[in-house]
Amino acid sequence: MPNEDLFKRHFQKKISAYCDVRLAPVAPDWVVDNIRSYLLALITFRKTPALAKNRYDWRQIAHDCGIDEALTTKLKKQLRPALDAIMRWLKEPPVEDDAPKGKRPHAMPKAGARKRLSPSSTSQHHEVEEVENSPSPGRPGPKPKPVSGRPEPLFEAKEDPSSFADALGYHMRRFGESYWQLHRAVVRIDETFDAKTLLSWIEGHRVPRSIASFTILGRIEHRYGLAQGYFKAKLPHQSRSLYGHDLDDVSPAERRRLAWHLPDDFGSLPFSKREEILEWVRRVIISGSTDYRRFQAAATKQRYAIRFPGVAYGGSALTPRLAASSWLRDEDEKRPSTEAFEDPDLLSGVVDAPPRLAMEMADLIRFKTSTLTEIGYRRNGVWNEETASQKIEHLGLMFGSLAASPNGVVKGRGVPLSQLTFGLLIFPGVWDWYLQWRERRRGFFTKWEDDMLMVAMALTRAEVGWIRQHPELLRHVKPIEGLITPDEIGAAHRDWDGACEAFHRHAANRSKEIQRVMRVHRDPFEPIMCVLEADSPLAEYRKITEEILKRMPDEDRYPRAAAEAVRSFLMLRLGLHLGLRQKNLRQLLLCPRGQFPTAERRLEDLKRGELRWSERERGWEVFIPSNAFKNSGSSFFGQKPFRLVLPDLLDLYRYLNAYIDRHRKVLLGRAPDPGTLFVKTVKTTSVDAAYNQTTFYEAWRLAIQRYGIYNPYTGRGAIKGLLPHGPHNVRDVLATHILKQTGSYEQASYAIQDTPDVVQQHYGRFLPQDKAALAARILNQVWEAA
Repeated sequence: MPNEDLFKRHFQKKISAYCDVRLAPVAPDWVVDNIRSYLLALITFRKTPALAKNRYDWRQIAHDCGIDEALTTKLKKQLRPALDAIMRWLKEPPVEDDAPKGKRPHAMPKAGARKRLSPSSTSQHHEVEEVENSPSPGRPGPKPKPVSGRPEPLFEAKEDPSSFADALGYHMRRFGESYWQLHRAVVRIDETFDAKTLLSWIEGHRVPRSIASFTILGRIEHRYGLAQGYFKAKLPHQSRSLYGHDLDDVSPAERRRLAWHLPDDFGSLPFSKREEILEWVRRVIISGSTDYRRFQAAATKQRYAIRFPGVAYGGSALTPRLAASSWLRDEDEKRPSTEAFEDPDLLSGVVDAPPRLAMEMADLIRFKTSTLTEIGYRRNGVWNEETASQKIEHLGLMFGSLAASPNGVVKGRGVPLSQLTFGLLIFPGVWDWYLQWRERRRGFFTKWEDDMLMVAMALTRAEVGWIRQHPELLRHVKPIEGLITPDEIGAAHRDWDGACEAFHRHAANRSKEIQRVMRVHRDPFEPIMCVLEADSPLAEYRKITEEILKRMPDEDRYPRAAAEAVRSFLMLRLGLHLGLRQKNLRQLLLCPRGQFPTAERRLEDLKRGELRWSERERGWEVFIPSNAFKNSGSSFFGQKPFRLVLPDLLDLYRYLNAYIDRHRKVLLGRAPDPGTLFVKTVKTTSVDAAYNQTTFYEAWRLAIQRYGIYNPYTGRGAIKGLLPHGPHNVRDVLATHILKQTGSYEQASYAIQDTPDVVQQHYGRFLPQDKAALAARILNQVWEAA
C-alpha cells in the first residue's frame, strides 16, 4: 500500500480515538458515531468542513452530520480541535475562533509533540496521540461564501430558457452562485460527484446521464425552488435511458433492455417495489403477457428441426430463417393461417438434412418455383420465394420431429436421419403420429395441422402432385415400428398410384376432422384490443406517433438517435396511411426528389413499389405494381398498379423530407445504399443496411415498446393496455376504424387493398355493439333535428 494511504489511515485512527475520548463524555453514542463518520469522510475525500466567513458553519456541519438539534455548545467546543487538525492535515489556512480571545477551548496538541495523556483521558484510561501536521500559509484570493440551504434570488425569474444548459446557467445567475459554490451546496461530503461535471453541464458539453447525476439535478431544483423535473424536461434527449440502476443480478444484455423502462428513482425504491416493476416490464413490455407468448417462450427452448441450408432459389440461398423469432412470420401471411406461419418451433433447427433428403427437397423446390416445368412433369400452381421458404421450414419441422429422440424433452419418434425421405409422407401412420404429437405439445389442434395436411394432399394429387410423379422415392423407405409395416411398403411398390390415392383420401378425411375441433391459439387482435375498442381506433393508434415527436432527441447533438426516432415515426405514419403488408412497406424503394422514377416494367420485374415525387400532384406518391402484392389476383387490383399520393398532414412532409435529405444518410453511414426507403442503423457488425422480415418486425416492435405501451412507473408511452406487436396489426386498426365509422366492409377493404370477404373474416373487429351504435347514430339524427 502506498505511504500516502498509510498516513491517511493512521490519521483516521487518531481522529477516531479522539472522538472516543473527547466527544463520548458530552454526547450520546449515535451523535458520536455520526460525527465520527463525518470526520473520517472529510479525510477520505480530502474535503474541508463547511465554512462561513473563515469560520466554521456549524449549522451546515450539523446538517451534514445529521445532528441538527444535538450540536450543543459543549459538543461544539470539543469538536473544534478535531476540525482544526483536519484543516492542518489538508494544509488549509487556519480558521478563526468563534469564541473571544483568551477563552479558546482546549485544542489538539501541536505537531511533533510526544504522546501523552490528556486531562480528560486520564480518568477514562484512554490514550490519545497528537496529530503530526503544521499549518501552511493561507491561500490568496477571496474567502468562499457561506452555503445556505435555501438562498434568496437576486431577481425574479422572467425567462424560461429552452435548453438545459441555458436554463441551469440562468438560474445560477439568479442566485448569484458559481458552479463551485453550487457544487458545495448540493454535493454531500461522502459523494464523489466532480465539480467539473457541473461546469460541463453549464457549458453544454455534457448532460446528465446517470442516476447519480439526476439525484444532483433534483437537489438543484429543490434548492432553487423549481418544480420537480424542471431541468429534466429540457434535456435534448427525452427518451434516453439512464445508467447506474441497481441491477446486479441481471445480465448486461437484459439490463440494456430494461433500463429504458425503469423509473429514475428505481434504486431508491423498496426491494418489493423494484421486484414489482421488473416483473411488470418483463411480462408486459419485453415479452407480452398473452397465453400464446408464454407457450412460445417454452416451445422455443426445445430444438429439433431439420435445416436445408443448401437449397437455392433464383440464385440465392433459400436458407430457413430458423434463428428468427417465431412470431415474426405472421406479417406477410394470410390471417387464417396465423398458427401455421408463426410456429415457435421454427427457432429450433440445429441439424442439417442428410444429403439424400436435401437433394429431394431441392428437387421439390425446383419443381414448384421454376418458370417452366420439366418435360414429362405436370404441376398446378407455383411457389414464390416466401412460400417456398415457408414450406422448407414446415417440412423441416416435421422431419425434425420424426428424427428427435423419444427420451428427450421433444419426445420425437427417433427415426434415424439416414431413413428420412419424402417417400415417408404417403403413409397414413406417419401423419397420424405427427398430428397427435403436435396436439400433445400444444394441447389442441390448430390451423397449422390442417395446412400441413393440405400440403400433403397437394404433393400426392393425381397427375400434378410432385410425390405422385416420383415413385422412386419409395426405394429408400424402410419399415418403422408403429408407423410403417413391410406389407404397406410392399403394397406401395405394387401400386404406387393406388397408395398415393389412398393417402390423399385419408388426408382429406383427417382435414375435415381437424377443422371441426381446431382452435385459435393466438388471437391476432389481442395486442391491440385497447385500440380496436376505442371509438376512433385510428386516432387512438396515432397517439404513438405523437409520443415519438414529444420525445424526439436534438438532431444537432444526437444525430443517430434523432434519425432512428424519425424512422420509427415514418414507419408508423406510412403504415397508417397506406395499410400495406410488412413486405410491401419494407421493400418500398426510394426515388429522391429531382430524379427520374423507376419504370413500371422494372418495378414489376422487381415486384417492389417505390416512393417518388409527383410533379403533377405536387406531393410524395407511392406506386406499387399489382404483382408485388400477395393477393395480386384479387378483384381489388384488376391487374392495375396501386398508386396513392401521401397527404401532407401533421408535418408528414416535413419529417419525410428531413429523413430523405439527412437522417437516412446518418443511418447508412458508409454502408452501400440498398435503395429502400427504410434502412437499418449500420454498425460495425452490420452486413447489409436493408431490412429483412425479422429485423423490420423487430424495429416496429421496439417502437411500440418504447413509445406505444403506457408505463405507469415512468409515465412514458401513449396507450394503456397496449402489448408488443408488429406492422401487420395496422391493417386491423384501419379496417376496424372504417367499419366503426361507416359500417361498410367494402370501404374497409379499400384501406388495406383486399376484398370485403377477407376483411369480414380476418381483419375487422366489428362487434354487435359497434353495429348498434352506428345504427343508433343515424337514427338519433331524427330526434336531434326535432
